[in-house]
Amino acid sequence: MQITETSADGLKREFKIVIAAQEIDAKVQVKLDELCRTMKLPGFRPGKVPAKVVAQRYRASVLQDVVEHEINESARRATAERGLRPAVQPDFEVPPFVDGKDLEFTLSVEVMPDIEPGDFSAIELERPVTEVDEAAIAAMLSGLANYAKSSEPLTEDRGAAEGDILVIDFDGTVDGVAHEGMKAEGHELELGSKTFLPDFETGLVGAKAGEHRRLEVGFPGNYQAAELAGKVAVFEIDVKELRRPVPAAIDDALAQRFGLENLAGLQDSARTRLTAEYTTMSRRRVKRALLDKLADLYSFPVPAAMVDIEFEAVWTQWQSEKQAGRIGEKEASRPEEEVKAEYRSIAERRVRLGLLLSEVGRRNNIKVTQEELNRALVAEAKRYPGHEREVLDLFRKNEDAVERLRAPIYEEKTIDFILELVRITDRVVSIEELRKDPDDEDEVV
Repeated sequence: MQITETSADGLKREFKIVIAAQEIDAKVQVKLDELCRTMKLPGFRPGKVPAKVVAQRYRASVLQDVVEHEINESARRATAERGLRPAVQPDFEVPPFVDGKDLEFTLSVEVMPDIEPGDFSAIELERPVTEVDEAAIAAMLSGLANYAKSSEPLTEDRGAAEGDILVIDFDGTVDGVAHEGMKAEGHELELGSKTFLPDFETGLVGAKAGEHRRLEVGFPGNYQAAELAGKVAVFEIDVKELRRPVPAAIDDALAQRFGLENLAGLQDSARTRLTAEYTTMSRRRVKRALLDKLADLYSFPVPAAMVDIEFEAVWTQWQSEKQAGRIGEKEASRPEEEVKAEYRSIAERRVRLGLLLSEVGRRNNIKVTQEELNRALVAEAKRYPGHEREVLDLFRKNEDAVERLRAPIYEEKTIDFILELVRITDRVVSIEELRKDPDDEDEVV
């Protein structure tokens, strides 16, 4: 095999590959000889099939296998001999092969850039932190008491208002056809809870016990049930009773409803949960600050093919969000080319940061353990109650799915490694500031 590098433009490499006809023929013959020793054909003893018969029947398929193997092997050798790491699958330009002739073709490949992570100890970051105070604990207990609330009949002679609970019978149709979930009796609906469509809840404001109302309720265009999206339903509703919510008392009995011994235990549990929540938010903020800093510090070239792949994923997601009506009007009205340019920049940033983190992890032997992977797999399976076994089977059979679980674990471990090296100063902030997204965008990784 003769490998000649014909072009080196940035991260792109191009090679001319020539494999002599004699080399191909020799490897084909080795394969045919193996078949002769193992093949069984009617009329011949095992291993005694004449070579001429084997060649007549199988040379064409063996030749194809050898050629395909040699083409793929050429990519491995071309990059390995030069210490290059392919970023994506190589491209081959192979003209029709003629048996008995040399195999000549072109190999094009984008390679990984040279990345020197440098000294992370020179990086300075600020980490926002918040202490759990009694007010936060009281607010959480109040939320638990509201969650455990009961209700009592409304004694005032008035129509229903936001916060009231209506006991209703309802029956709905779309174009005269009933659909699942559009009929119930004795249902308790709290106005303002946003558990029903907006037109449904607002249409019951002012209703009194014993009243019948007929409402036309519009389903949004992005409604989850496609057959109802954008349609108008007609509901016949009977208001049976009006009630008002009564929050549970914050006492030992409330704690016991949540499996704890007493109120002190519930307070300790609330403090623990809030501490974990604040720690998570604080880490998210310092992680974002680190990624922003790394994006500013490192500007090495990135493989265009990897950027293209990432951009397609980002752009497809944006288009889906826009189609579903989840993009703001101002953003949705921007010129498409302007939006594409912005998201290609985001894609390039993600690829660059991903390559940097991968290199840091590689150099420092950061690994994802089987135990960590198993925990992630169990957590993923729990997202689909009743289908856990199917999810587990899917991941056992699909290495790409396993890699999608491994990648974020690897990233987080690498970021933790870097955060141990940088200089971090804690800054006490309010919980409102801690919760605030720096730029109202998702993290860009």
